[in-house]
Amino acid sequence: MKEKLEQLKAQLRDELTAVADVRSLDDLRIKYLGKKGQITDLLKGMKDLSGEEKKSFGMLVNQLKQQAAESISKRTEELKELEIKKEIELMPEFDLTIPVKEDRGSYHPITLVQRECERIFTTMGFNVEDYPEVVTDYECFEAVNVPKDHPARDMQDTYYLENGELLKSQTSAAQNAILKKYGPQLMEKGMPIRAIFPGRCFRNEATDATHENTFFQMEGVMVDKNISISNLIYFMKTMLSEVFQKDIKVRLRPGFFPFVEPGFELDISCLICGGDEGCPSCNHSGWLELCPCGMIHPEVLKEGGIDPEKYTGFAFGLGLTRLAMMKYGIKDIRDLNSGSLKVMSQFTDDK
Repeated sequence: MKEKLEQLKAQLRDELTAVADVRSLDDLRIKYLGKKGQITDLLKGMKDLSGEEKKSFGMLVNQLKQQAAESISKRTEELKELEIKKEIELMPEFDLTIPVKEDRGSYHPITLVQRECERIFTTMGFNVEDYPEVVTDYECFEAVNVPKDHPARDMQDTYYLENGELLKSQTSAAQNAILKKYGPQLMEKGMPIRAIFPGRCFRNEATDATHENTFFQMEGVMVDKNISISNLIYFMKTMLSEVFQKDIKVRLRPGFFPFVEPGFELDISCLICGGDEGCPSCNHSGWLELCPCGMIHPEVLKEGGIDPEKYTGFAFGLGLTRLAMMKYGIKDIRDLNSGSLKVMSQFTDDK
């Protein structure tokens, strides 16, 4: 038995030296160390040995097994280094005189629109805030006046997670946190709360030319004494005029949202069809719903630690995805999440 063990040592050593690639080396590993390998087979011959001989021979077999594993591992590293060297030798020489390609990628249309909106609102004194995409039920609904039994929840097919949290279906999920963050430190100094918080939202709904299950919004709030709907209209028209570099035709119509009272839908005249003929992007109406908005509900202010008897405010949820569609003439919202560089790069030359 010991002679066979020594023969295996020598045989393995010779075959390790002869093997020329990693794949062949793996076959060699299975040949010796696999479940039916030659070293494993040595243990089957121990049944005819005495108790003391089994102990001694078993120790020798385990030593051989360990040595074989170490030798194969070392040889693997050697062969990998040789393969890398061969690849380097086969590579063509690098010519430093070849002109560098200066073509670079462009920003996504939504990114460009978001940055432009942030710039505009920043010049009007708004702070830009960030907020997580995974939120609690309280943040997304209860804190903005949508209790568990409220029928408005049926309007949003929400993605709930196994831990009870959810993918935010609206950027309003950040509103309570913003009011609590800025309310105490600004209200005591007689300064208004002005903040925007852009982000990605998710809703489990059918997709078409104007609806997607993943889209971008920008929530905005302003709270101070004597804030009115006129302030809301002024800020929104100013922002739209800056984004499109021209006066935009807008309309304000009543809309129900539990977190504002009164609530409105701010629509803009479709810039793809001109607002006259109608097209799939505006559902052939000539108008595109862009910004649900209104005066912040007293209960929402109260939940955010602000006295609704002293202060009022407005809130809006600007649709960045639809804004990008209007700015760049994108007829189908699904193009924005297509991942197609060919499709995306045609909307802007910005680098």
